[in-house]
Amino acid sequence: MKTSDEIKHLDAVKSIQKKLLGKKLTYKEIYNLMDNIGRDKLGDILTTYFIAASFKEGFSNEEIYQFTKAMVETGTKIEFDGIVADKHSTGGIAGTRTTLIIVPIIAEAGFKIPKTSSRAITSPAGTADVMEVMADVTFTPNQIKKIVSEVGGCIVWGGHLGIAPADDVLINIEEELSFESFDKIIVSIMAKKIAVSTNHLVLDLPIGSTMKIRHSKDADKIQAKFKVIAKKFNINIKIDINEINEPAGRGIGPLLEARDALYVLEQKKDRPIHLENKAIRLATQLLELCYKTAKIDKDPEAEIRKILTSGRALNKFRQIVHAQGGIKNISSHKLKIRASRLNINSNYYGKINKVNNYNLNMIAKLLGAPKDIQAGIYLYKRIGDQVDKKETLLTLFSHELYKIKEAQVTLENFPIYEISK
Repeated sequence: MKTSDEIKHLDAVKSIQKKLLGKKLTYKEIYNLMDNIGRDKLGDILTTYFIAASFKEGFSNEEIYQFTKAMVETGTKIEFDGIVADKHSTGGIAGTRTTLIIVPIIAEAGFKIPKTSSRAITSPAGTADVMEVMADVTFTPNQIKKIVSEVGGCIVWGGHLGIAPADDVLINIEEELSFESFDKIIVSIMAKKIAVSTNHLVLDLPIGSTMKIRHSKDADKIQAKFKVIAKKFNINIKIDINEINEPAGRGIGPLLEARDALYVLEQKKDRPIHLENKAIRLATQLLELCYKTAKIDKDPEAEIRKILTSGRALNKFRQIVHAQGGIKNISSHKLKIRASRLNINSNYYGKINKVNNYNLNMIAKLLGAPKDIQAGIYLYKRIGDQVDKKETLLTLFSHELYKIKEAQVTLENFPIYEISK
């Protein structure tokens, strides 16, 4: 006689077969499938078949809802009361670490923002990697609730919490395959937000040649589906579709990206303004949603600028870092770079026409990011900037001299900047 687990496994296989044939699944079938994947009972081959079937056939709006619901219900949930805010980006570009700026702003404005973030898989740094430069990011659900109750927000790693566990298994395989269906992106994001009680969400949806979403017509379709699912789960959502062709910050790699965020919070004169502007735009949209529900009659952008320029955002970030067992009174000057470095200069006069983000990620990883937290690249130029001959374009950082040499040689064939002569 077959055990209960064996029966569930066979049922999950039948569900994959149905999906491969283009048939719709019932919620019971979906729940069982997510449970088997989340407990890693299917193995890579069968899970890959499910991913392939989902990519080929896609999901109806009802299936997206059911997959999201099942992914949440087969994992850990962290319950918060009242208005719970969050911000998420579909990503695709390094050096745009707005989360570290937005979380303290929203928390200082008086709203809960329990941010669970990911580590890098194919990029030089994930938000959790960057935060870990300054504080612990691994906590239990009860510890997260305590931190948020004390300081209003957190920035933690979500990968070990058991939140939407099926998604973590699927992501590991999708990274190997180098693709992810748009519908799966929606399920993945919404399940993890629902699991931490998010009810006010701003979604940063960048489009561009190196993004997960490359065309505006696809972004419009995805936006419509996000809104349908958000409504089903009673989430107030604002979607920011924006074209992006280069990092908003200047640092690429955990420590360098942490310093960029701190430069903004500290309001340094040489802070990365594009990063600040993007953070303010997204934070304004999120605070506007929260104000509307709370019936607060304030100008959200004006309030955010006041919180940022007065030093209150920096103070709140320091509270969050301290609550997460991090560096006391964190500041940019406490993040010293002791790694070796090499300046890369321009060979001729010209103008920056393009930043190749694929090459940027590859070179940063060659240097050792994110494992080497000080490894990475510091960019001095943006698209449209003029360049003088022998002017420094970027600096390479690594603790391993041979990696700097390897990156230097690789740059000759895989340049980061495209310069018109």
